[in-house]
Amino acid sequence: MAYKLEGLHCPNCGGTQFSPDLKKCLFCGGAVVLTSYSDFSSIDIKKYEDSYRKQLVENPNNDALNMSLAMCYLKKKLYDKAMPFFEKAIDDTFGNPETLFFASVCLLKGEKAFLANREKQINPIIAYLNNAIQEDPKGIYHYFLAYIKYDYFERKYLNIKPNWEETLQTAIQAGLPSADVAQLFEVLQVEIPECLRV
Repeated sequence: MAYKLEGLHCPNCGGTQFSPDLKKCLFCGGAVVLTSYSDFSSIDIKKYEDSYRKQLVENPNNDALNMSLAMCYLKKKLYDKAMPFFEKAIDDTFGNPETLFFASVCLLKGEKAFLANREKQINPIIAYLNNAIQEDPKGIYHYFLAYIKYDYFERKYLNIKPNWEETLQTAIQAGLPSADVAQLFEVLQVEIPECLRV
């Protein structure tokens, strides 16, 4: 799903010409929007955060800017600040799967699913992940759902269908790079349960 180009400029150099996927500025080669955790590898997060906030003043409905600022806050573990921007990005894109996925991560607030509130966190996470899977059935989306089903439902002896084991098998069949799993648990800030190691 493509992001809106209108009104964007590179947070690194201020340029306005980007590669077609919006990942790189054609002037400085820097990231333009942040749509994955790996985008943070070579940026000044404070500079990017400030740039996105300023750009949002003039362009508050830009999905790319809302997603990028949410990702900055997620990286800084400011979950309550990140969530409204994820929600705005979701509203603007009608559910971009990556936005839904990272909003789900944000809802856990750096804690295990076992400790989460079912109504305020677990149910919305499941809804977001199911919507992401409908748009793009990536293995990592299924895998995160398997983690939720294991750590929240299985560990509390609650039934859910399909169960975590079936959901894990679906994730593996869909293709599940080990790098994606490692990155997910880095963002979640919890240890991978032994039964979910693949």
